[in-house]
Amino acid sequence: MTEAAPAPAGDDGRERLLRRIGAVRDLSKLLAAPLSPEDQQVQSMADTSPTKWHLAHTTWFFETFVLAPNVADYAPFHPDYGYLFNSYYEAVGPRHARPRRGLLTRPPLADVMRYRAHVDDALSRFVAETPAEVLNPLVPLIVLGLHHEQQHQELLLTDIKHALASQPLLPAYRGDLPVRPGKAPGLSWVEFMGGEHEIGADPASGFCFDNETPRRAVLTAPFELANRPVTNAEVLAFIEANGYAMPMLWLADGWAWVQAGGANLWGEAAPMYWRSDGDGWGEFTLGGLRALDPEAPASHLSYFEADAIARFMEARLPTEAEWELACALTYRPGANPNLMAAGLLHPGPPAGEASRGLYQILGDVWEWTASAYAPYPGFKAAPGAVGEYNGKFMVSQLVLKGGSCATPPGHIRPSYRNFFYPGQSWQFSGVRLARDSS
Repeated sequence: MTEAAPAPAGDDGRERLLRRIGAVRDLSKLLAAPLSPEDQQVQSMADTSPTKWHLAHTTWFFETFVLAPNVADYAPFHPDYGYLFNSYYEAVGPRHARPRRGLLTRPPLADVMRYRAHVDDALSRFVAETPAEVLNPLVPLIVLGLHHEQQHQELLLTDIKHALASQPLLPAYRGDLPVRPGKAPGLSWVEFMGGEHEIGADPASGFCFDNETPRRAVLTAPFELANRPVTNAEVLAFIEANGYAMPMLWLADGWAWVQAGGANLWGEAAPMYWRSDGDGWGEFTLGGLRALDPEAPASHLSYFEADAIARFMEARLPTEAEWELACALTYRPGANPNLMAAGLLHPGPPAGEASRGLYQILGDVWEWTASAYAPYPGFKAAPGAVGEYNGKFMVSQLVLKGGSCATPPGHIRPSYRNFFYPGQSWQFSGVRLARDSS
């Protein structure tokens, strides 16, 4: 991780940091509030985690990396929580197996909430009372913990969506989520010049994860990017053309993935949450089962599906460098993207005008790129256990860009690198087409 100019440990800086800690920690509780204790217990597949585990793990991060090493008289809340709520940090010690997190009926949810309160109180006292010369070097680590919790806030929503969709009654996470009506613009192309450009984050400009650095020069040929993400209507055309049964559209691993059943929860030749009833298609959302909106960006597509749909539409997926260059050149601050704060928790048609030709470049859906998740030249993981955060996952995964309708406020930027395996689709993942410039 890296952080530009840590907040000063004077009264104003401490107060800003305390407010930010409170806002992030409170949002996790707010997101869990619509769920019963039983909802927060369930784990519907190995890729997901129970809500209760997310609440505990994000607390464990602060206890393990901030409080325990730096507070002389700090008493861990429970001696076994380090084993139960460690995610993948080998340097910290053994842990409970990820696919079995849903079996953890103990501790009960009430104890997890007491754990959060215990750590929140200790962390607040540490920030408020620690001498500046001790606190200031630790501010980047605390800020990393807050961004880590924001990642888990998005996972909390996508994980519970999968869990609720796996229930026979198809219950909604929240029945009051609004639907944004509208019409998607016609598909058109925005051209970008080739040449040498820079991508990646500049740590002097603010927080970034270590995998966004170092900033580097890349060479791109002229290319074109679609003005908007692929819509549900376009995926429906792919389905009606029998795209899921046309091996020439699919990568070899993708075709094997289709033959093994794909990801649809009801055995349909369709994206994960689509469901047909004989009269048309519905889509399971965090607001429950709804009629499929043909104008909304298609979501919950695997990389395999995104690549096949791009081929079907006589296009390709953008590279990470192409996507980031286009975003940096076109996105306007204040464009009001559909992120978590918009309150929809589902992709929708564009709400405003294009940003220099591109709609929805941030928000709505994470957009698959054709680029492998690999280290930038000169990348160095942080020292110690925290160095396991990103670097050790840089193999066999693909980069996604742009954020989604479930991404928390202040947690997205053009250089942000999300990454998943090509067959995974439980995130709000979609596709924006690219093609070589004519």
